[in-house]
Amino acid sequence: MTKTPMQKMLESIRLSYQFSFDSAGGFIPAERILKAMAEVPREEFVPEEMRPFAYDNNALPIRHGQTISQPFIVALMTELLRPTPESVILEIGTGSGYQAAVLANLVARVYSIEIIPEMADEARQRLARLGYDNVQVLLRDGYHGLPEYAPFDGIIVTAASSCVPPQLVGQLKPGGHLVIPLGEPYHYQELTLLLKEQTGALQWREILGVAFVPLTRQRS
Repeated sequence: MTKTPMQKMLESIRLSYQFSFDSAGGFIPAERILKAMAEVPREEFVPEEMRPFAYDNNALPIRHGQTISQPFIVALMTELLRPTPESVILEIGTGSGYQAAVLANLVARVYSIEIIPEMADEARQRLARLGYDNVQVLLRDGYHGLPEYAPFDGIIVTAASSCVPPQLVGQLKPGGHLVIPLGEPYHYQELTLLLKEQTGALQWREILGVAFVPLTRQRS
């Protein structure tokens, strides 16, 4: 039986996990994460000319100099958040809204911040049209987070930063996970997991080398 593009994408994600992590200390893809991704029509989140490639396990351009992340990286970052049905998640960098849509299938609420007005409007309309009514897209500088809705069970940053914004750490609940690519734009970056202990102390874990577009800041 011929596999669908979605089935091929999920199979490719599983293979990426296998090749990226050793069996002793790595990760395996959680089936509930893959199920959530299987429910999101990725072709709706890429430009029309990119739709033939929507289910390739690759990052794709989505205009405004931004990209939609590789499905393997979306799965991994989602897994690192340890989402539950009760979780309230903050996303920094809405982009096309794909990562938010995946999270929406797993958690109670997603707040997503986008700094580019056109992208925020497009993502907001797209998510509403597709029925993701537990996602709220806000236009602002994600470096400062969203204090009026804090604290969050998890925070995911989908753009590279040279440091962890301290405001985001302050808005993370004790026991919460923060996932962020750290490093210089267009150079080597390390996908990093921060766990905030009950005392407020942070545990750091470097996960994997990645390449993300830079975290855009608001000009003063």
